[in-house]
Amino acid sequence: MRPVSAGAPPRWIHVLAAAALVYLALPIIGLLIDMPMTRAVEVLTSPAALSALGVSLRTVLVATLICVVLGVPAALVMSRLEGRAADVARTLVTVPMVLPPVVAGLALLATFGKRKLLGAQFSALGIDIAFSSIAVVMAQVFVAMPFLITSLEAALRSNRGAHAEIAATLGASPTYILFHVTLPIMRPAIVSGTALSAARCLGEFGATLTFAGSLEGVTRTVPLAIYLQREVDPDVALVLSLVLLILAVLVVSLTARGRKL
Repeated sequence: MRPVSAGAPPRWIHVLAAAALVYLALPIIGLLIDMPMTRAVEVLTSPAALSALGVSLRTVLVATLICVVLGVPAALVMSRLEGRAADVARTLVTVPMVLPPVVAGLALLATFGKRKLLGAQFSALGIDIAFSSIAVVMAQVFVAMPFLITSLEAALRSNRGAHAEIAATLGASPTYILFHVTLPIMRPAIVSGTALSAARCLGEFGATLTFAGSLEGVTRTVPLAIYLQREVDPDVALVLSLVLLILAVLVVSLTARGRKL
C-alpha cells in the first residue's frame, strides 16, 4: 500500500473535487454537443455577426489598453499603501467586481448620461457619451480594470524584494527602477492580469446594455448579439457563443503562459 504523502488531503476530498470539475465541464460539453456546426460558416459570415465581432474586438482592445495604462499605476501605488488608506482603496477597486452588471451600468449612466453629473458638462462641449461606442469602452473598463489591479497588487505585495532598494542605493531614479526593475519582475503578473481584464471586457453584457444600449455596428457587442438572437434564432446564438468560448480559451491560455514567464 502506497503511503500518503505529507500534507495530502483525505481521499474523500478528491471525490468532491471531481464533482466540482465535472459540474464546471458539463455545460461546456453540452454547448458543444448542441452546436449547429453545419450553420457555423453561414452565421459567422453574416453581416450582423461580423458587425458584432468588429465592435467587440475594437472596444475590447481599447478597453484593455486603458486598463493596463491606468491599472498598473494604481496597483503599484496601492501595493505601498497601509492602514486606512489601503482599506479605502481596496474597497473602491473591489466594489465594481461585486456589483451586479446592471447596477454598474446604471451608475455609469447616472454619472455620464446626457443630463447627469458629468454627462451634462460633456454635452455642453458637444460630446454625448451614453449610448455610444465610448460608453461600451467605459463600461468594459469599469468592470474589468479591478481584476488587473487586484491581481497585480497581490503579486506586488507578495514579491517585495531587495532589488528596488539596491537599485535606489546605487543612485537609480524612481522611473529607471520602475521600467528596468519592477515591471520586468512583475511581467508574469501583468500578463495574467491583462488577460483576465480582456476576458472580462469580452464577456461584459449588463453594464454595456444599460449604459451603451444595443445599436448595430456601434454598441452591439457579441454578448448583446447572443442575447438578441437567443429567442429569434437559437442556432445563431449558439454559434456566436462558440466564438466567445474559443476566445475565452485563448485568453485563459495567455494567462497560464504569463504565469510561466
